[in-house]
Amino acid sequence: MNVHPNAKINIGLNITGLLPNGYHSIETVFYPVDIFDYLEVESLPDANENQFFVKGLPIEGKPENNLVIKAWQLLRNEYNIAPVKITLDKNIPMGAGLGGGSSDAAFMLKSLNELFQLHIDRKKLKHLAAKLGADCAFFIDNQPVFAQGKGDEFQPVALSLKKFYLLVVKPDIHISTAEAYAETVPKKSEVSLKELIKKPIEEWKYFIKNDFEDSVFKRFPLIAEIKQKLYDNGAVYASMSGSGSAVYGIFYNLPVHNSYFDKFFFSIVPLS
Repeated sequence: MNVHPNAKINIGLNITGLLPNGYHSIETVFYPVDIFDYLEVESLPDANENQFFVKGLPIEGKPENNLVIKAWQLLRNEYNIAPVKITLDKNIPMGAGLGGGSSDAAFMLKSLNELFQLHIDRKKLKHLAAKLGADCAFFIDNQPVFAQGKGDEFQPVALSLKKFYLLVVKPDIHISTAEAYAETVPKKSEVSLKELIKKPIEEWKYFIKNDFEDSVFKRFPLIAEIKQKLYDNGAVYASMSGSGSAVYGIFYNLPVHNSYFDKFFFSIVPLS
């Protein structure tokens, strides 16, 4: 079985408070984008353990800690599924704020559900995905949502960016989400992002911001420079995604090539 886990961007990210469990409460909009990993899963009914092969961009950490393995283990514990052969071809950079690992996990759950005919409904799939990461459940339905809580409480939003293009730029900088949160001061939003997102996209840069940017830009001025270069290149809106380090620009037309971006990972895709 072959699937193509996609990335996401955060449009706005407000850090609004602290929850009793120690997590920060946020509000953000998740929007799916057509930058893809490739995931292939095959059943190994006679095997005693999984086979896991990784290609493409490098993945940090031990294989057993990868979220696709944790997704298999989650279903193994509940449904006693057989070991599998997994081939993961990474194209979504890690440590970028693009949700690549979470998407891989969600698509792994969906693939295993179909492969082993487990008949798990979407509501339970989302519940299982949420155990793997705050934003994993988003990739089950893969539709634009307003997210709050720790980023795992979703409401649909009527948002379409089909006429626009996206340029994503990822410098060779890894930002720890925990460290990024440590340098922020939670503040309740005066106007909910759910309302701000209804404004014309031309006005977003005046009203919609990512609260991580202030502290991250101070530590890594290059990321701030990339954001400004996106505006210089004609973006109607630009922002860091999540806690970074990827920055994206939304354009009316296909962005003109700028050699400045050649030294980084970058991808240009139409928004859907």
